[in-house]
Amino acid sequence: MDSISLWQLVALAAASTLVGFSKTAVSGANTISLAVFAAVLPARESTGVLLPILIVGDLLAVTVYRRHAHWPTLLRLFPAVAVGVVAGTLFLLWADDAAVRTSIGAILLFMTGVTLWRRRLAEKESGPEARKESGSEGEKESGPEAGTGPEAGTGPAAGDEGAPGTGRTAARGYGVLGGFTTMVANAGGPVMSLYLLSAGFRKLGFLGTSAWFFLILNVSKVPFSVGLGLIDARSLLLDACLVLFVLPGAYLGRVCVDRINQRVFDRIVIGATVIGGLQLLLI
Repeated sequence: MDSISLWQLVALAAASTLVGFSKTAVSGANTISLAVFAAVLPARESTGVLLPILIVGDLLAVTVYRRHAHWPTLLRLFPAVAVGVVAGTLFLLWADDAAVRTSIGAILLFMTGVTLWRRRLAEKESGPEARKESGSEGEKESGPEAGTGPEAGTGPAAGDEGAPGTGRTAARGYGVLGGFTTMVANAGGPVMSLYLLSAGFRKLGFLGTSAWFFLILNVSKVPFSVGLGLIDARSLLLDACLVLFVLPGAYLGRVCVDRINQRVFDRIVIGATVIGGLQLLLI
């Protein structure tokens, strides 16, 4: 990271803009940013450079969606996430760049496959009931998700426990994976996205819960990253140049999110997760 060419700086600036967009619109798109950072910079060092940029994006997202967080879901996740962060820290003590990229890419693709399988299974189990509910979708859109109060859009569409299999056991599994992947490569976003989608969260609840989750998690990762030598004076100097590009991305995401259909939103999140996982495997 001693010298960065102009095109590399442009790529990092574009990836920083995408961080802002992902924090206020499509969370899974963030995997593209981490793939760009890992391609331009050494994989281990890239995690330290990206972390402060992610925190700025988290602050912007919390400012916009702070009233839409579902705290029962967050409280279920955090204990398992702490275990994952510790495991990720231990992994980074011996893993090289290739091991980090391969492990995270494989985990993302595996979790995407599991989520798609579970969603398909849930659709088969719902059967005729799903078709009946689709007829009253207009009424649902005018419910909590479309409200303007503090509780608007904070919970899963199907209740606190969400879809089948997304209770405490699933929270532990996703939490450990989320903590591990976010510690080793700042790649916890797709895991969290897949958990919230499988739990039936709508857009605002999804974004609000994600915003608080990653603000708390990323801030808690700073001491670990400093201790591992991933954050230092040089990385912070580069962050100072890139952080300004997060703002237009966040604004663009906020403008676009209200115009994204829920079904399209789900597909974009899953598609971005697959793309990010493949990029990590192929870089």
